[in-house]
Amino acid sequence: MRQARWFALLLFVGLCAPALAVSVATRLPSTLSQGGLVVVQLKPGSQLNVAGKPVHVGEDGVAVFGAGRDEQGPLMVSVVGSDGHQQNTRIAITPRDWPIERVNGVPPATVNPPPELAARIEREQAAVATARNRDDNREDFLGGFSWPVQGHISGRFGNQRIYNGEPKAPHSGMDIAVPQGTPVRAPAAGIITFAQPDLYLTGGTILLDHGFGLSSNFLHLSKLEVHVGQHVSQGQIIALSGMTGRATGPHLHWGFNWFGVRLDPLLLPGIVAP
Repeated sequence: MRQARWFALLLFVGLCAPALAVSVATRLPSTLSQGGLVVVQLKPGSQLNVAGKPVHVGEDGVAVFGAGRDEQGPLMVSVVGSDGHQQNTRIAITPRDWPIERVNGVPPATVNPPPELAARIEREQAAVATARNRDDNREDFLGGFSWPVQGHISGRFGNQRIYNGEPKAPHSGMDIAVPQGTPVRAPAAGIITFAQPDLYLTGGTILLDHGFGLSSNFLHLSKLEVHVGQHVSQGQIIALSGMTGRATGPHLHWGFNWFGVRLDPLLLPGIVAP
């Protein structure tokens, strides 16, 4: 159920400035951090375009969008009200520093998979991408977010990864070091859209859809406690942590997406950095 404070606020998650209260007029941020999320209350019936692409607006006027790790900006945002009036906003993107993370002791076959596994990996990644593209009218994200586990952050979103001395893609989420078998709880309510116990690179993998293209992903799990199509509540146990797939020790990888755009879980509403 929507919390009243979310309905009354225009939330700029990942901004330097705090959230601003609004009444009727549309308010959009002037700046947004790389990896940040915007949750905005527009007038019902409005249309929203971000960087020239239409963005889902709920019947109640709620909309979300985000800036990826490498977004340079500015983001050009336009809002067209039900009366046809158009408001254009230019959002500057605040750059971040991305430290290098060196991860050693990774099984070589997961750093550079053998050619005969290429088709499997491509098939698995395509299935995950399809689940991330789900878009519906549920607003589970409006309940805010909580930590799926409690532990030391051992890997941060966006940092450049070097596995066994070999540069690879930036880290797409946040790693939290926890013992094997730690219960993983849903950070927000949602519907399970993907649940597989043994993907080659990510091992036990779950995607939890929160509505409007926002989804959490949980990787390297040792046991899955949910199934596709299941609705879960915030705080419900969905899995046990592990070290399956490309991992050197037990931990939980928590990633967050707006469709295909990877965002920083630490910038979500309700999440406070330890």
